[in-house]
Amino acid sequence: MNDQAPNPSAAAAAAGNRPELGTGPAFAEPGTVRIGTINWGGLKALYMKEVRRFFKVQLQTIWAPAITTMLYLVIFTVALGRSGRTVLDVPFADFLAPGLIVMAMMQNSFANSSFSLLVGKIQGTIIDYLMPPLSELEVLVSLVIAAVTRAFLVGAAVWLAMLLWPGIDVTPQHPLAILWFGLMGAMMLAFMGVLTSVWAEKFDHAAAITNFVVAPLALLSGTFYSVEAMAPAFRTLSHANPFFYVISGFRYGFIGSADSPLLLGAGLLLAINVALGFACYALLRSGWKLRS
Repeated sequence: MNDQAPNPSAAAAAAGNRPELGTGPAFAEPGTVRIGTINWGGLKALYMKEVRRFFKVQLQTIWAPAITTMLYLVIFTVALGRSGRTVLDVPFADFLAPGLIVMAMMQNSFANSSFSLLVGKIQGTIIDYLMPPLSELEVLVSLVIAAVTRAFLVGAAVWLAMLLWPGIDVTPQHPLAILWFGLMGAMMLAFMGVLTSVWAEKFDHAAAITNFVVAPLALLSGTFYSVEAMAPAFRTLSHANPFFYVISGFRYGFIGSADSPLLLGAGLLLAINVALGFACYALLRSGWKLRS
């Protein structure tokens, strides 16, 4: 017989109460899920759900916007650019192309994020966003990143089509400017889409924001003209439009010139996105029109 007293640590470890000293942390019981500060698995799952949702109908969500944007390019270059017209010392087609690319990116970012929560409320599946172990911030991040993903896919499709189009030069000159202003524009419209999705109760509400807010701001942002050629009053109004800084900065990445202060625009867009992000988070956390 062994006359030595049993080791309490070993007995406890054998009983499954705690690990023996030096063996590392105890594992969770089978079937127990441990989630850290950030639920990375849930965040990724929601992001993949959103991406797969629009990718299943990619003909409508990616390629159709690219074709529409190319039609804008053809129509405006034929109507205004055939006489050798130049804007900011570059041919009109080269001036127009970058603005069309980022305008398509922003519009599709808004379309994606404004659909997610709204369709859940209409179809009664909003519980799929509220019940999983995801914080409001994780839900917001997933929706915004998915919208930005769609925006960059649309932008890449439009850019490739323009790259192959004869007579247009869309060679990047300042890639960091393209990335920054494209990202800021896509995020800004993604946040606006989330706000719209929370507020809207039917698709007509979201369409109203698209038709009366997003479309006018995009079309009056200097996409088709230089604001420097406008009257002072209209120039001032253009400088109050955040879309103007997105398009001007994005265009600078391709043609090397802009009609707005780049650093001012970059900082202003960052501040707008921070403010919109806090507003989206506050609304999601309050549960307004989501949990009622």
